[in-house]
Amino acid sequence: MFLRGLIVALGLAIRVFAQVPPEWKQQFPPHRIVGNIYYVGSKALASYLITTPQGHILINSNLESSVTQIKESVEKLGFRFSDIKILLVSHAHWDHVAGSAGIKEITGAKYMVMDGDVPVIESGGKTDFQYGNSADTHYPVAKVDRTLHDGDEVKLGDTVLVAHLTPGHTKGCTTWTTKMRDGAKTYYVVIVGSPNVNPGYKLVNNAAYPDIARDYEHMFRVLKTLPCDIFLGAHGAYYGMEEKIARLKESGLNPFVDPEGYRKFVTDKDQEFRAELARQSAATR
Repeated sequence: MFLRGLIVALGLAIRVFAQVPPEWKQQFPPHRIVGNIYYVGSKALASYLITTPQGHILINSNLESSVTQIKESVEKLGFRFSDIKILLVSHAHWDHVAGSAGIKEITGAKYMVMDGDVPVIESGGKTDFQYGNSADTHYPVAKVDRTLHDGDEVKLGDTVLVAHLTPGHTKGCTTWTTKMRDGAKTYYVVIVGSPNVNPGYKLVNNAAYPDIARDYEHMFRVLKTLPCDIFLGAHGAYYGMEEKIARLKESGLNPFVDPEGYRKFVTDKDQEFRAELARQSAATR
């Protein structure tokens, strides 16, 4: 019996490990993006540190194993991990929030989450409309300290972030915006939650999320109205992070200033969503 249990446990561990792309855990050089916004995530999972004299804000805790990586990146930049006062997230999927319990325990940061994602986070992913029954996507439960609503502001020092509800990918998927001064210029910064329609998502006749298609449509309407100079997101690939870092080394211009790239990204993702919605709608006729 013991041997059988060991084999099952080992098989589960191998399956879980196999589902984590190596780039999710791969260290990536931390760097300043603009003003007091820094990248402290892995090669593929984005995490942002926003620094102030009154303490710091962290957006996205990523995997459980990411906590050590994020801490090292924060310290390489010359900041103290313990000075993180506020923890925010893009959406309640395990690859962006599984480290939250650990970060709260180490730093004492206040955890602030959009209302639609609070039940999922406080269940450790078990109430997620798509992945709730998949044990390998569950994560440690973390208590939310402040429930956010569409348009709420998060303030620390002189930094003000605005939470925009951009649902669909999750019910509380959040896009963050801020105005950031860098030298003589002020930039509009947009950190996109996620516009992706994941494999297996039902956009039509979804009993677990009846409004999913309408929510995606709402999200794209919101994203198209946001002023944007600097475009970031929950994954570095959204905004071509690696390519932009390479360009940063080649010239003195900030490659993260990319309003055209933002508009193209949103347009392309909107078209992908509408194509998938049309495909699923046709299949139900």
